[in-house]
Amino acid sequence: MAVPKKKTSKSKRDKRKANWKHKAAVQARKALSLGKSILTGRSQSFVYPSPEEEEEEES
Repeated sequence: MAVPKKKTSKSKRDKRKANWKHKAAVQARKALSLGKSILTGRSQSFVYPSPEEEEEEES
């Protein structure tokens, strides 16, 4: 079984954890921004059917 030769330092561990949390925070900010733009109807980067289009297709 593979075993690390040396113990990882706390600073390396903390850097990895901070990087992981930063990436998650960036993605959360992007998701919130996209959600807000969809609600205001000004979204240009997200395509979805509007309620009017859905009614026309069903008829």
